[in-house]
Amino acid sequence: MAVLAALTIRDIVLIEQAALEFAPGLNVLTGETGAGKSILLDSLGLAVGGPTGSKGRASVRAGAAQGSATAIFEPGKNHAVRALLRDQAMEAPESNNGEIVLRRTLTGDGRSRAFINDQAVGVGLLKDVGSLLLEVHGQQDDRGLFDTATHRALLDGFGGLNGDAQTVALLYGEWSAARAALDELKALAERAQADADFTRAAANELSDFAPQAGEEERLAGERALMMNAARIVEEVSSALESLSGERGAEAGLAQAIKKLSRMNVEARKIAGAAETALEQAYALAEEARRELDSLLSRLDTDTGALERKEERLFALRALARKYGVTPDQLPATRDGFVAKQDALTAGGSQIKQAESRAAAAREAYLVAARKLSKARAGAARKLESAMAAELAPLKLGHARFRVALEALEDDKAMAGGLERIAFEVATVEGAAFGGLTKIASGGELARFSLALKVALAQVSSPAAMVFDEVDRGVGGAVADAVGERLQRLAETTQVLLVTHSPQVAARAARHFRISRVKDKTKIELLDDDQRLEEIARMLSGANVTAEARAAAKRLMAEASRPSDATAKKSRKRA
Repeated sequence: MAVLAALTIRDIVLIEQAALEFAPGLNVLTGETGAGKSILLDSLGLAVGGPTGSKGRASVRAGAAQGSATAIFEPGKNHAVRALLRDQAMEAPESNNGEIVLRRTLTGDGRSRAFINDQAVGVGLLKDVGSLLLEVHGQQDDRGLFDTATHRALLDGFGGLNGDAQTVALLYGEWSAARAALDELKALAERAQADADFTRAAANELSDFAPQAGEEERLAGERALMMNAARIVEEVSSALESLSGERGAEAGLAQAIKKLSRMNVEARKIAGAAETALEQAYALAEEARRELDSLLSRLDTDTGALERKEERLFALRALARKYGVTPDQLPATRDGFVAKQDALTAGGSQIKQAESRAAAAREAYLVAARKLSKARAGAARKLESAMAAELAPLKLGHARFRVALEALEDDKAMAGGLERIAFEVATVEGAAFGGLTKIASGGELARFSLALKVALAQVSSPAAMVFDEVDRGVGGAVADAVGERLQRLAETTQVLLVTHSPQVAARAARHFRISRVKDKTKIELLDDDQRLEEIARMLSGANVTAEARAAAKRLMAEASRPSDATAKKSRKRA
């Protein structure tokens, strides 16, 4: 649940400066008509992203350059607004004890700026955050409870069907994924079939050619070597002749070693280093000769072999140009066409398997969705009964409320189930049902909001609620019924309302009096004695009588007793 902790207003319309601190339960604003109660609500609306200028009544006080409205909220740790702020990297700082501060400034020419936790933001984000923290129900209300987009979730919450609804949404997602996979396979099969002949021809051609990675570089090197083989053979042969011929290096080295070996012992000791060097030189010369012999044996001067190398190289390059790849990419290209060819062969069986999976997912969804539809029908009847019990005491007994469940064909199924859900009302006997905002009018809208909120108490929105003169045009027992329901609602949800009814004001946890002094709006938080005087004034008018004070005292005493509904709950818990 979100609690509106405080509201600060500076230079808005007739309010120069005001600071209000609200209680968690029922907070009421009372005062004479024209004192400025609506200015407070407009300022609160401004702080949470509401309209300004021609679309709203909030404007800068005459003589001031800028006005502002600041609302401080205390939402629970798991409140949805925290997830929204996390997504925007705007989590409430620990120094604020988790408070969320919404602020809006307004200049005389109608320009405004928005802030969340002192960070400048767009008005759209401020409005999104504000809508999660505050609900406003009044004569022009066309959002919240009256928005058909919220009715499915409200009915599911009322009937305890959130878990079933989540299961249906999950199964719908699985069915959608299975259908998407099937469609993709069919599209792939169609594309493959369209170029099936080319795919098969390419797979066969590339498989027969059997290109290898690095083959182009290897063939180009071998070709270059073979093209120069004759000249290389001539040069290598000449080198061999210089090394191993009759007058070659090998023979000369051998002759020198032989002559040194014939010397006496003393001479050989002196020439030992030279003899060793000659022996090493002879060994190296032998190794060089063997390498040259090996090279000669590898040099292929066969023109036929050269032609075959060139044909392979040129064919490899031509094939690469044909398929728009490099020669080194040909093996991967071959593998791709072979895979497509295999898909053509196995595609039929894959599609059949995908069709079976999609059909099974559809059936699982429909079984769960039909079960949910049946449970929703039962919840709808219970909600209608609960609303009927609430409407009569609120002077709306002539109205009829229903939950319209419009069944959908299986092929029009949604993640939300097999029906569209809308709350409808008929306010005149015999009239057709219609949407709440189109049928209900005037103060009836606020009382319908209250009746719905009370009927849906266990799934009430986690936002604080504002009611603008929900008791307009009623008095006596009806006003008392309105007050009793507001007090009951405030046990689980913070409520802020403007009221002219003493029966409602007597039930407040916190009571503010709004008055007008010299063209300025004055706001006072009343203590018990002041509350007694204010409620007596509301009962008797300007001249407060002893009888009015006694009546006010009785109202306050009665309001302090638990309501019938609360007493019943207490007895059940006991």
